Amino acid sequence: MDMNNLIYPALTIGGMGLIFGVVLGYANKKFHVPVDPKIPLVRAALPSANCGACGYAGCDAYAAAVVEGDAPLNACTPGGSSTADAIGEILGVSVETANRQVAFVKCKGTCSVAKEKYVYDGVKDCRQAVIAPGGGSKACADGCLGFASCVRACQYNALHIIDGVAVVYKDNCIACTACVKVCPKDLIEMVPASQEVLIECNSKSKGKPVKDNCSVGCIACTMCVRACPEQAIVMVNNLATIDFDKCTNCGICATKCPTKVISKPVKDRVNMSEAE
Repeated sequence: MDMNNLIYPALTIGGMGLIFGVVLGYANKKFHVPVDPKIPLVRAALPSANCGACGYAGCDAYAAAVVEGDAPLNACTPGGSSTADAIGEILGVSVETANRQVAFVKCKGTCSVAKEKYVYDGVKDCRQAVIAPGGGSKACADGCLGFASCVRACQYNALHIIDGVAVVYKDNCIACTACVKVCPKDLIEMVPASQEVLIECNSKSKGKPVKDNCSVGCIACTMCVRACPEQAIVMVNNLATIDFDKCTNCGICATKCPTKVISKPVKDRVNMSEAE
């Protein structure tokens, strides 16, 4: 075999590689965009959940946005106040820590109090059940179907189905909103973790139709609205709605609610337990 047949192609390929290397090196230097050294520091302070709860695609995007001044320092709900403080120290600014948020399921319609229209025998998934006749087997069109789509969506073991209704374990919730996005009934929302008084209903009906479907549903009687000393409750689409900025967790509304659909403050629950 003629050695020239091997040498010339090798030299050609080597020469092309050298030229491309020089060109790429020049281009890298010419078009290099300097990275703020604070970005990797902020990124290291984040919990690496990459959940998107901050409103950005992931921790990398959020870190860059924070350093560039396009995002608040306390938007990382999984990291909480400690992460916000760490970011503030890196950037040399003070941080007003946002109240930690957790998921809340607006339904109290367990198997023992909520009626079913028929026996559902389809795929045990809320997104499938909701396209069944009548929007699912539950008599309340706005209630939790209990087929655990939210449980499967949560990566942090923060939701469980108890007696036919999804229940949130606040200590495990990082406010990633995965459960909110997957619920076909739109009955999961984010609330302040410190909020104790909550409306455990999602019904848009009023009066007797609610009672016919669920004994603990909001009947839009407005007694809670009239009882609240802070005027923190209003009716929206026949459903009592709390303004968390005004609510003081006094629990007066919960004591006045005839269907007991408003959760009581922790102090009242403790007192009730002691009395029993």
